[in-house]
Amino acid sequence: MTSKLRNIAIIAHVDHGKTTLVDALLRQSGQFRDNQQVAECVMDSNDLERERGITILAKVTSVMWKDTRINIVDTPGHADFGGEVERILSMVDGCIVLCDAAEGPLPQTKFVLGKALKQGIRPIVLVNKVDRPDARPEKVHEEVFDLFAALDASEEQLDFPIMWASGRQGWAAANLTDERKDLAPLFDLVVDFVPPPTVDDTKPFSMLVTLLENNPYLGRLLTGRILSGSVKPNTAIKALSHDGKQVETGRITKILAFRGINREPLEEASAGDIVSLAGLSTATVADTICDPIVTEPQHALPIDPPTISMSFRINDGPLAGREGTKVTSRIIRERLFREAEGNVAIKVKEGDTADYFEVFGRGELQMSVLIETMRREGFELCIGRPQVLFKTDETTGERLEPMEEVVVDVDQEHSGTVVQKMAQRKGEMMAMVPSGAGKVRMTFLAPTRGLIGYHGEFLTDTRGTGIMNRIFHGYEPYKGDVTGRRTGVLIAMANGQATAYDLWNLEERGVIMVMPGTEVYEGMIVGEHSRDNDLPVNVLKGKKLTNVRASGSDEMVKLIPPRILTLEQAITFISDDELVEVTPKTLRLRKRVLNPHDRKRIEKAAEAG
Repeated sequence: MTSKLRNIAIIAHVDHGKTTLVDALLRQSGQFRDNQQVAECVMDSNDLERERGITILAKVTSVMWKDTRINIVDTPGHADFGGEVERILSMVDGCIVLCDAAEGPLPQTKFVLGKALKQGIRPIVLVNKVDRPDARPEKVHEEVFDLFAALDASEEQLDFPIMWASGRQGWAAANLTDERKDLAPLFDLVVDFVPPPTVDDTKPFSMLVTLLENNPYLGRLLTGRILSGSVKPNTAIKALSHDGKQVETGRITKILAFRGINREPLEEASAGDIVSLAGLSTATVADTICDPIVTEPQHALPIDPPTISMSFRINDGPLAGREGTKVTSRIIRERLFREAEGNVAIKVKEGDTADYFEVFGRGELQMSVLIETMRREGFELCIGRPQVLFKTDETTGERLEPMEEVVVDVDQEHSGTVVQKMAQRKGEMMAMVPSGAGKVRMTFLAPTRGLIGYHGEFLTDTRGTGIMNRIFHGYEPYKGDVTGRRTGVLIAMANGQATAYDLWNLEERGVIMVMPGTEVYEGMIVGEHSRDNDLPVNVLKGKKLTNVRASGSDEMVKLIPPRILTLEQAITFISDDELVEVTPKTLRLRKRVLNPHDRKRIEKAAEAG
């Protein structure tokens, strides 16, 4: 009975409270026992999601409200994981657009809402966190309406229902003056406002795959919404690619449906429901799983193209293989192509040599999550600096580069510094408005390559108080050269353990990036030079003892704490001739060519050529 079924997605900018709201919906719909211990952000099951406090993978859950089953999809809020969001929208008939009552609609809200409106979805707007002391709910309501209008919403879509809520406190209300009790008004609105799935029971079984995952017991699980017909275990099926070619044939071994936060096996699944199917070994995202008599595939949404690329190599450093168990190019290749299969926003291309792969994606965060995941799986890798992907205008032959819309919230006193730094990166200011409490909101249009590595500098410039949000805008003509890192690096001259005495002597030369006792090797970066050239240094000598010792000469050396970079900081800090060595326990920065004589020869050849 599709009339008793609703499929909705919850979409919003990162950190506006989607996962917390889903927690509250699960609790109040009776999915958990009263005495059941449930972790916060139960939908963020991935370790990285819990550590970072963000949703990376889209997930499906299901709740019963009165006599209606509501399938809810929790989507990522960060632009780098937009590929997940775009596919999810094809599974649902409605969506809840969540907006922070203080921050208002931000770039990712605009990005996902635009996709939803193009598909004809009529969203419900939920202004969340109205209990914040700096909340401005009525103003945010106006901003959301303006955003709908700017995105060419239809008259029907502009007449959106709005609710006020606090996901953490677990209540929603149609008016700010209503009783703040529970989420029942939101449940009722979803059932009344979101249409049931439009399906055709007379046609044979057909389902578009939108999510792919590997289960250790069942193999590949393909998740999607059944668009027509019904299906039972052991049914013969086939998979069609988006251009209609047959990918494979097989039989369904298991049908799993989402019930709360668990999956339960079904004896039959009908059109309109969101299910996971096991039994196929080759079919992937955007393929159509269907009855053998079906010849036409379902339409799959085109995914926005990647904007950056990074090189993934085997670890060929002197310390390779000490920590990781997966170090060969064959294993790295299999892992990368498996990732590209399930994540449509990532593409992988083999390099000129067998130990080198080019990975294409949406942004540094998406790439760093992939690298961190592989690192925890036991891989050792060497990663190159992110490179933007240029295009050529087919009519004019002009070189085009990816541009991003950047929304910055800063204290008034730091606005001048931010404007100056953005101008250096070829960023063009589009708007500047006061946002209350001594803060201003500035909108820039800037080239992606100018923003790589800027976030850390931005936080320093704004004393950690600034908030920056970025979203892919489109391709525009090349904006000219952007200055990269202005400083050189301190490079270890030999293999061994760094001593505190030598690091102390180097402090006046720059910022140290290793701890005393760290094992270093020739060509490894141990610090950032205060000047613009690279400087080879010896960090292994130690203090020479003499027969005559001056008073106080044996006192403990006091070091300035070293600057230890995170993975995201490391991959944006390095220059084009440098790499980040990633192992399960350690991050190291190094020169691409370790031998100093070989580096000098390459530099001379570059100058001559």
